[in-house]
Amino acid sequence: MDSGSDTLRSLVAAELAEPVDPRVTQMAAALAALYPGTARAVLFYGSCLRTAELDGQMLDFYLIVSSYEAAYGKRWLARANRAVPPNVFPFEHQGLAAKYAVLSEADFIRLNGPRTLSVSVWARFAQPSRLVWAADEAAGISAADAIALAAPTLLGEAAPLLGGGMVDPLVLWRQAFALTYSAELRAERQGRAVSVVEADPERYRHFTGPAAEAAGLGSLVGDALHLNPASERERRRAAQRWARRRRAGKALSVLRLAKASFTFAGGADYLAWKINRHAGTDIVLKPWQRRWPLLGAVTLLPRLLKRGAIR
Repeated sequence: MDSGSDTLRSLVAAELAEPVDPRVTQMAAALAALYPGTARAVLFYGSCLRTAELDGQMLDFYLIVSSYEAAYGKRWLARANRAVPPNVFPFEHQGLAAKYAVLSEADFIRLNGPRTLSVSVWARFAQPSRLVWAADEAAGISAADAIALAAPTLLGEAAPLLGGGMVDPLVLWRQAFALTYSAELRAERQGRAVSVVEADPERYRHFTGPAAEAAGLGSLVGDALHLNPASERERRRAAQRWARRRRAGKALSVLRLAKASFTFAGGADYLAWKINRHAGTDIVLKPWQRRWPLLGAVTLLPRLLKRGAIR
């Protein structure tokens, strides 16, 4: 690895090791115990990590497993996880509620890198996360190596659209997250990408130089980032990639919703809660929508899009 990659890897490892509420650690251990012999790592991320609010919230975890076949007793779940990763399930422990996404170690590495149209993994792990359980030292190292790919992927894919020259690092991060939000169906208020960065701007400034170096984008000059000039061809290709991501991302979001209707008990209520919380709406589900969550979501979709509740 080059110096930027080495520094970034150290930053990621240190961040992953930062302490969390003991209840999170206990919940992660209980989650890993559901997958004996195949659980490799449990990662905590998302809004509950940023705010440190746990009670009455839905915590977010990623469970990394050795293989899908080893993780599931049902073949269709393994096939579904491989075809449209990740699978998502609900989990409760000692009064806390969570959802967790399942990925194999191989998929976790692949989906944190740039060779995928899906932004769902590298967009999340370019943000802060914590390694709250690991099967062994090798599992922790593997998770950190994968996460160290996320920030260079995010910035590398967004930077060509800025053209080049001197930029405020936070401008690049905000633009990058805004692009990823546009590539998924999201129940978020406008400005969400800004709020993610503003939750810890110094963290993002600290990560900028090593991530930019690792991606070959340029280097810090004082407090500014000097981006290497992007040619017109590079800008055009980057714009085309983001257009493909937006098309593929919306379709993947629908497929994941369909899959979740089989794997996520109470998923319709969770979806309504999440949209109401993030978009400021007041959706109340009807009994038939709870019984048939996929059909209910499809019937809600046009109204939510029209109101701007999801994008």
